Amino acid sequence: MPQQLVDKNAEGRDARQYHIGIAPGEVGSVALLPGDPFRVPLIAEFLTDVREVAHNREHRTMTGLYKGKLITATSTGMGCPSTAIAVEELARVGVTSFIRVGSSAALQQGIEPGDLLVSEGALRNDGTTAAYVHPGYPAVPDLSIALELRRTAERLQTARGGFRVHSGINASDDAFYAEGPEWIGRLSGMGILNVEMEASALYVVARLRGLRAGMVCACSSNLVAGASLYDEKNARLKDGWVRSIEVALDTAVALDL
Repeated sequence: MPQQLVDKNAEGRDARQYHIGIAPGEVGSVALLPGDPFRVPLIAEFLTDVREVAHNREHRTMTGLYKGKLITATSTGMGCPSTAIAVEELARVGVTSFIRVGSSAALQQGIEPGDLLVSEGALRNDGTTAAYVHPGYPAVPDLSIALELRRTAERLQTARGGFRVHSGINASDDAFYAEGPEWIGRLSGMGILNVEMEASALYVVARLRGLRAGMVCACSSNLVAGASLYDEKNARLKDGWVRSIEVALDTAVALDL
């Protein structure tokens, strides 16, 4: 019998999606993307008319209204592979813009846990995007989203204080525990602002599919200033999560994503 090779990109486009469990018409045009499924309800606290749409594997989705706009929140899980799947499948059911809200470790002095980190681009130290594009292909956010995230974060900082806003290039790594002192030092020496595990896949997939994406994270630790995930200072991280969510939501409304 002749081979019948499956084209995954052509399969299931009008169906309930295999991994995220969502069908067309169940979400809005913009999605906030935390990594942790237990942070999706944290986003829902800002919304009205909240509905849980699906929770399959690491992908939990809730929707609701924020200042009259329908917002979707879907967790990606940890790392680029599951992030790429979430973005691909959310795009199939109607999402056109994405804002990642998560945690990230700082790589420059002067950044404290709870500060906000706005991404201007990502160093692609992952395997997933290598399967999509040439090694030299850039991983960059939508310019309008990145600029509005920065402006909105600065307005929030002016109004409330207690944290600072930083923007720059982040690194997206695959192996959390392989980030030893030598690698951390190299990244810091290149002027990389922070390191996380999802942005490069988000940006590359979004660009390839004609979508818009950005990222605002809360600083969880500072890897060049001795502030680890296990320090008491990390109690400020939840405050940072809340701030990052508010910034992302106001950006979605301001740009009518």
